[in-house]
Amino acid sequence: MTAIAMPLPEEVATARDGIVAFAEAEVIPRHAANRDLFDDPRVLYRTDGRFSDDLLALIREVRTASARAGFYQMCVPESLGGGGLGHLAYYTAWQALFHRCGPQNWLMLYALAHWAFGPSRLLTQVTEQARERILKGLMAGTESMCFGLTEPNAGSDASMIKTRATKQGDGWRINGRKIWTSNAPVADYCIVFAVTDAERAAAKKGGISAFLVPTNAAGFTVQRVIKLFGHIGGDEAELALEDVYVEPWQVVGKLDEGFGAALYGVSLGRIYNSARAVGYGRWALELALDYAKTRETFGARIADYQGVTFPLAESATELHAAHLMGLNAATLLDRGDAAIKELSMAKAYSVQVGYRAVDRAMQTHGAMGLTNELGLTEAWHSLRIVNIADGTNEILNRTIAQRLLKGDVEV
Repeated sequence: MTAIAMPLPEEVATARDGIVAFAEAEVIPRHAANRDLFDDPRVLYRTDGRFSDDLLALIREVRTASARAGFYQMCVPESLGGGGLGHLAYYTAWQALFHRCGPQNWLMLYALAHWAFGPSRLLTQVTEQARERILKGLMAGTESMCFGLTEPNAGSDASMIKTRATKQGDGWRINGRKIWTSNAPVADYCIVFAVTDAERAAAKKGGISAFLVPTNAAGFTVQRVIKLFGHIGGDEAELALEDVYVEPWQVVGKLDEGFGAALYGVSLGRIYNSARAVGYGRWALELALDYAKTRETFGARIADYQGVTFPLAESATELHAAHLMGLNAATLLDRGDAAIKELSMAKAYSVQVGYRAVDRAMQTHGAMGLTNELGLTEAWHSLRIVNIADGTNEILNRTIAQRLLKGDVEV
């Protein structure tokens, strides 16, 4: 049975089912076989907070196995050697992965090329020389990348970045700081955004360029791993770039016009996080429903109490709406529509209702909902983060209001 009346294109449904089957065969068993690793953060992370060598080996195994099976790069444009599936497939596959695997089997994060960690449409803008150097490793899953946009004083307003690329000979010297750069502690490459024309940047008329930088370049430093929610490690980092030299082949897109690439990357992030929220929300809702049907108090199942089931019914309604919004926004993007309002709506709404669904599932389970073994707290942490990542709910509401005031009032 399905709650969605509009059928997915056959190739999208096939890709979704295939990548879920891959996760069941290659991801979930790896977690089961390595419980001692995943259950002990002291061996999951190094002392500096980075992923341990054992974990990195498992991540690479999942990436490369998925690449060999054709799933990892299935949404990468055909011009780069990928499967050429679009935004709808991207949304659908991620939603299905999060729904099926839940937070405990999180190696599934590496089963599909994440827009900031692996090959994506962003790489259509790199030079031919850059393609020759990096594409093979990224497409095979043996190498990864990160997206260096956010800075300590430039978050939601990315046009405020202070990192500078100063002309030197045929190339540039980059100096600046980046923060909240996911995957940076282990990435092989970073797309770094820097001001190349200060006057145009100040007027918000361009002047920002993107550069492809190997993370082992002289002057490129991961200063620290940023730790969240009391964890002893993670994959977010603060970066320092000190006189990092880049050559013309490392420019991504047109010089002084890199902000468009940044905005497109953020849009892909919003699709991804909309899917993550709906997938995790559905996983948590089903967990809560199963528990409510078996847990008894005062001589009755807690499923018989409206105080338990009505909040779950509300979450089911909200998740259904969020799912439809995500599918719609992705379809509009595939049709060539910018879908600025619709994507902002989908992301803002999805992350809020997904978070509520997880929180209600925790409440349904009582004290058990707080335990590590259920995974609800990990999903709760994840969805709390994405209420901020790739555009806060407040920024997205601002964008929606601006579009409405400009006459984009279709809802």
